[in-house]
Amino acid sequence: MKTYQQHEQSRQDREEMDRKQSNRGDIKSAGPDVESTSPSAPQPEIPRLLFGDLWDYDPAPESTEPFPIEKRYEHFIGGKFVSGEDYFPSINPATEEILFEVPAAGQKVVDQAVAAARSAHQRYWKELSGAERGKYIYRIGRMIQERSRELAVLETQDNGKPIKETRDVDVPLAAAHFLYHAGWADKLDYAFPGAKVSSLGVAAQVIPWNFPLLMAAWKIAPALATGNTVVLKPAETTPLTAVMLAKIVQEADLPPGVVNIIHGAGETGSNLVQHPDVNKVAFTGSTEVGKLIQKSLAGSGKKLTLELGGKGANIVFEDAPLDQAVEGIISGIFFNQGQVCCAGSRLLVQESILEPVLSRLRNRMASLRVGDPLDKNTDVGAINSRAQLEKITSLVQAGEKEGATMVQLSCPLPEKGFFFRPTYFTDVAQSHRIAQEEIFGPVLTIQTFRTPEEAVQKANNTFYGLSAGIWSDKGSKLFKVAGALRAGVVWGNTYNKFDPGSPFGGYKESGFGREGGLHGLLSYVEVK
Repeated sequence: MKTYQQHEQSRQDREEMDRKQSNRGDIKSAGPDVESTSPSAPQPEIPRLLFGDLWDYDPAPESTEPFPIEKRYEHFIGGKFVSGEDYFPSINPATEEILFEVPAAGQKVVDQAVAAARSAHQRYWKELSGAERGKYIYRIGRMIQERSRELAVLETQDNGKPIKETRDVDVPLAAAHFLYHAGWADKLDYAFPGAKVSSLGVAAQVIPWNFPLLMAAWKIAPALATGNTVVLKPAETTPLTAVMLAKIVQEADLPPGVVNIIHGAGETGSNLVQHPDVNKVAFTGSTEVGKLIQKSLAGSGKKLTLELGGKGANIVFEDAPLDQAVEGIISGIFFNQGQVCCAGSRLLVQESILEPVLSRLRNRMASLRVGDPLDKNTDVGAINSRAQLEKITSLVQAGEKEGATMVQLSCPLPEKGFFFRPTYFTDVAQSHRIAQEEIFGPVLTIQTFRTPEEAVQKANNTFYGLSAGIWSDKGSKLFKVAGALRAGVVWGNTYNKFDPGSPFGGYKESGFGREGGLHGLLSYVEVK
């Protein structure tokens, strides 16, 4: 048994090693590692974490060698890869290195892609039986599963999110969406009993950069299941897995023109959604762009689905299981670096448990590892682009300027790449920009409430209405609060759980229409 002197010497040794470790992220409330902007309101002392003080994870990078990236990729139109013009680079956000180039589609290429989709719809796809369509869709889902490692590695390089997220979330969910909708292809009469259902025609789909492969599957699978053909435009910063999906479509021997993928920035997307021969538009992205699309399509007769921004409230009541709730808070805001439209970026905590929640939150944040996205130990990867990093930085500076108290994970960041430390704010007023605007980064705002009515009032006091989370031990309270929230998706005692059979969408400036599940099929069919 150790003597007191031996215990004291061990403690001093641990503290000395702590001071020498410069590569371990930690949060201390009253010490040099804390970055706080409010000396008048210091955070309380918390016990130091002993777990991991004497060791750290060795690097565990996922190899990229088996999956070489070509220097240039092309549009995919009519079942073939078609060369273009005005090539622009795609950058690895973790290293700032150029990965490859793709062409920007002008009006001529957009016309060509829409014409190929229209021809495929008329000649093949709308006449094909639902059972046969389902076979093609199922084949695509299985091929995604077979190439899951390749897709995960490429997605991480092009997007910047950690490999364990692309491996465990993005790619499996993308495959699941194809497999799920393959089952609906021959059951549309049961989906809408008593009605005659027909496809719309050509669907123009524009997706964002935060979940490139998953959003492509989210859009393409229901369109194909309901007999439509597709022209997809991925985000200009993350086109790589869309190209890989085009190769899978080609290998699956899908009839030429059923799926077409073109590249470009905002002008390409605008030309696509406004094309006169498009019957359906599905857009996921910013609220500002969504408003422009809705305005431009007014009176055109095109069906429109918009899934836009969010400012999700994560509500923690005093009877909640706090350790479980803190895990949900971490997942809600730091998953994919907070670059999630349904992120739980506003934490509402019942006043009586604020300090216990903050203490647990700081301890949990201390264990987060920020760095190389290809490292399987990394929890928080790179921000997708320099422009997005600058936006996050600007809003954080606005939060400090307006008087909120910032607490930030103190950890070294890679010398290259677009990285931002996990951050939270206390002393946040409802009028602060960080409480109202979508930051789209690893930044959490924290406010308190006293009653369920006040929690609902604060949660609904936003332009957005996409998502929310509720943490409580009482089911009756959970269901009552959920019914009062103006949010399209409400999670109970969990956060960021997705399933292709569950509809997803928002209210207010978060858009309209639903994607996923039976409700998602309705946006792609004409019901008579």
